[in-house]
Amino acid sequence: MNNRLMKGSLAALLSMLAANAMAAQEVTVYTAFETDILAKYKSAFEKGNPDVTIKWVRDSTGIMTAKLLAEKSNPHADVVWGLAGSSMALLKEEGLLKPYTPKGVDELNANLNDPQSKQAWFGNDAFFNAVCFNEAVAKQLNLPKPTSWEDLTKPVYKGHIAMPNPASSGTGYMQVSAWLQNMGETQAWDYMQRLDQNIAHYTHSGSKPCVQAGMGEVAIGISMASRGAKLKTQGAPLDVIVPKGIGWESEAVGLVNETDAAKRVVDWSVSKAANELYVEMYPVVGHKEVKATVSNFPNVQDVMAKMDFAKMGSERAKVLAAWSEKFDAKSEPKS
Repeated sequence: MNNRLMKGSLAALLSMLAANAMAAQEVTVYTAFETDILAKYKSAFEKGNPDVTIKWVRDSTGIMTAKLLAEKSNPHADVVWGLAGSSMALLKEEGLLKPYTPKGVDELNANLNDPQSKQAWFGNDAFFNAVCFNEAVAKQLNLPKPTSWEDLTKPVYKGHIAMPNPASSGTGYMQVSAWLQNMGETQAWDYMQRLDQNIAHYTHSGSKPCVQAGMGEVAIGISMASRGAKLKTQGAPLDVIVPKGIGWESEAVGLVNETDAAKRVVDWSVSKAANELYVEMYPVVGHKEVKATVSNFPNVQDVMAKMDFAKMGSERAKVLAAWSEKFDAKSEPKS
């Protein structure tokens, strides 16, 4: 082989190796997004960023938050994307999230973002709770339609309600927080004690109580409004009810590892293109220009609880310890 040919072959080989090295940039993203939307977000990001691959690590909010805190001295995540704002506030306080201003931040709704200085997390969407009520099961069992939180403590609903365990699920924790912050602590714990009398079981997933209500396994699921709307649109015999004082929270993104590839994931996650995917499931998203009507989604504007996300983060351990001591006996086994 002559010298020129050898040099050409070597250059081609080095070029191929460089291309492969670029293609091998893997970003580990910890998330609590619902499992059925992860592939869509990954595909859309990688289409515009072919040299970066997302590796999802997914679990429910409580478990993911605990995992991140346990790995604090040796973080495995590069990005946290799709985790509750209260968890993000706690992760920032613990030094896991790095202050970072993504491209396009001026186009975002400020009320979903980190309210503190040196911002470290930014809202992708707002998610809301609801009461998923199976009208077919209710008719069979002669159960009246509940319209308030107090209604759910009536003896007629004994054994017919499922709710997420707040230690496992952000959906559960934000509703417990809404009760505590809006009823006052004494009244809220008394309320939860009375509600517990009617609970069939606590799940480890925020969407599961609504799925169970949709399938008729329980009559009522305190759960995610977006899941209730989706199931109703698919034909489940559900009424998606929002009592006054419904829990809600921002679902957000933040940077853990300050690499270029990780920053590109964060930048894309707040982009208009990403928000156009979020809005397919969530009617309230981070980008000011992206709006849509989600079929069968309840009108939450007038019934939203007042939520202090920093307080939710700082009081999380204390609240969950108290809740678990009182109510964990009815939790489903962890799979």
